[in-house]
Amino acid sequence: MAQKEQPKPLMPHATATWLVDHTGLAFEQIAEFCGLHILEVQAMADDLAGSKYTGRDPVHAGELTLEEIKKGEENPEYALKMHKAPVEVTRTKGPRYTPVSKRQDKPDGIAWILRNHPEISDAQIGKLIGTTRNTIGAIRERSHWNIQNIQPKDPVTLGLCSQRELDAVVAKAAKRVGTSEDGEEVAVEEGVVDTRSDKDRLIEELRAERAANAKAAAEAAQEAEAEAWLADKRAAEEASAQETVDAEAAFASPVDEKEEVAADDDGEEPQASSGN
Repeated sequence: MAQKEQPKPLMPHATATWLVDHTGLAFEQIAEFCGLHILEVQAMADDLAGSKYTGRDPVHAGELTLEEIKKGEENPEYALKMHKAPVEVTRTKGPRYTPVSKRQDKPDGIAWILRNHPEISDAQIGKLIGTTRNTIGAIRERSHWNIQNIQPKDPVTLGLCSQRELDAVVAKAAKRVGTSEDGEEVAVEEGVVDTRSDKDRLIEELRAERAANAKAAAEAAQEAEAEAWLADKRAAEEASAQETVDAEAAFASPVDEKEEVAADDDGEEPQASSGN
């Protein structure tokens, strides 16, 4: 019976870079543990890889132990064993995550829902698109800072949600909102009149808004961390490039001095002053 293949590190290339720089493991061992081709590991070691990776410590991440690395260094034929498999990334409950490139489209999607489906509550809109109650209220009251440029557009077309998700929210809102004999709208769900007070509804909306703000803050922190990492990487690359330029300039300086001396030798000799 074939042995079950063990999971790979969360960031294989970054982990391989760290193992090449900080351990004496064989390239075959690193390639097998990270699920890479041995030529990729060889290119990293020779600094010939097309992409430069920042090393990721698998010991700190809990994927390897120092004892396991030591076993591999002592025996090149030893196959490294994963100490703790990386945690599978799963979506937790809370507001929808929207890619940075599409966040500017959120106001357009909110305006479309407010115009075409006024029966949908602010809490449902916030959960569907991943926004806050304050933003929804500002667009509804036309007090949003960018209201002049907001154009109602279908959130499905914008990629903010799927058609199935939108249809489910519309159906739920239509079921929740009915019409009484007097023509007044009443909240109905599964034949039961919603007797919640305005206070209870407000509390529910505030909780949804608080969860959305917490999610937005976490996303902003992740983006800031990523931007800081990119800035540090660019600064290091610029510093390395500057050092190369300085080295070339220092190497070329003696040649320039020799050329100046040679130019002086080829010039006219100073004339001696005539005596009486």
